Amino acid sequence: MKKIMIAAVSSSTGKTTVSCGLMRAFRNRNMKVQPFKVGPDYIDTEYHTKSSGFKSRNLDEFMLPVEEIRYIFGTNSQEKDISVIEGVMGLYDGYGSSLDYCSSANISKILSCPVILVIDASAMAASAAALVYGFKNIDRDVNLAGVIVNNVNTESHYTLLKDAIMKYTGVPVVGRIPRDERFSLSSRHLGLTPSFEVDELEEKLDYVSAKLEEYLDIDMILKIAENEENTFDRKRREDVRDITDVRLAIAYDKAFNFYYQDNLDLLEEMGVKLIRFSPLEDRELPECDGIYIGGGFPEVFASELSKNTAILEKIKQKSLDGMPIYAECGGLMYLGEKVEDMDGNLYGMTGIFKGTSKMQKRLQRFGYCSGESNEDTVISNKGQVVKGHEFHYSVFESNMENAFDMFKEMSDGQIKRWGGGYCLRNTLGTYLHAHFCSDYAVALKFIVKMENYRKR
Repeated sequence: MKKIMIAAVSSSTGKTTVSCGLMRAFRNRNMKVQPFKVGPDYIDTEYHTKSSGFKSRNLDEFMLPVEEIRYIFGTNSQEKDISVIEGVMGLYDGYGSSLDYCSSANISKILSCPVILVIDASAMAASAAALVYGFKNIDRDVNLAGVIVNNVNTESHYTLLKDAIMKYTGVPVVGRIPRDERFSLSSRHLGLTPSFEVDELEEKLDYVSAKLEEYLDIDMILKIAENEENTFDRKRREDVRDITDVRLAIAYDKAFNFYYQDNLDLLEEMGVKLIRFSPLEDRELPECDGIYIGGGFPEVFASELSKNTAILEKIKQKSLDGMPIYAECGGLMYLGEKVEDMDGNLYGMTGIFKGTSKMQKRLQRFGYCSGESNEDTVISNKGQVVKGHEFHYSVFESNMENAFDMFKEMSDGQIKRWGGGYCLRNTLGTYLHAHFCSDYAVALKFIVKMENYRKR
């Protein structure tokens, strides 16, 4: 088993480019590469999947118990040649001021995984050694096994950095990456532009991987990745049960593609048949007992979505008929009456919920949070707490009652609360992105609702 984590000093240091480039480089060596992402990310994981050829998985300590993290990692790493984990933000950035909780560093310890640290050394010389020294010594239980210096164009600059880091920290430098505009990945308001929308992505990935082969010691990285420690937890998901004849329609296209792969896998393990459909292009819903609409960018494709009145009307009719429908973030926006984009243009949506989603210029909510159910919903019972994450620029203006009492613990120990989510009949829309493997009861409740609908 080989495993490696690519972490960084901070966000925007190049770890996604390095991670994807290495995945493609390993793949080009005929290796089976299993990608993972620390934290609640949807966009980076799609880049991983394109780079490696295997579905990327999220490893999130807030939403997942430690044994579930090990289960997901171990199960998906089987029969692969190497697992590559991309960290989140900086190596020690986690929940609040904690170095351990929800940080890449702690995931590396949970999985006994060596870490390669990416630093932007463009404006540094020997001071890079002090930076690496601090990252190495603030937690000696983290196996900081290598360094990549980014934005370093000359061999003389690289030699200076390499010598200083090795002399004062003992951590090997496994290579440099020159400043190169072709390495950059385009972004917009929620992070990277989704891989679906990037022209010539395959060519870019091949270019980056070829350059990494040239400037990094790939053989040394593979040697660092060799690890004898087995932290896999192969526990059986005791709550998983077989369900027959339940069909779930999954909205999946350029407008809606934010799903945790393990949410979908868990549903399939429980016997659910998943059928994808496109709210952008399809005029008919597939035969189904429920609908799942994930997050995405409905505001970017609002005009096209609003013109597909056939599917809008059919989804609304299914809601009126009592079909279980679960929608997250962008899905919630789709279930409202209208979406207002950044320029103030209004576009009609399904109209299931009375309200309008309005895009804002600033991020409205970002971070881990939990929702206590104020009523029974398609995924929860009254009083049940669902853990998840919010990340959105829109607000949903409505006079409807809130389905969840949302809350999160702040760094000063205070509890911040707000209302979130809307429930009507068997339709639930919420900004909360939930991980079903946090609590199998969430998926089970949704399945029972679909079973009851089918029987009716």
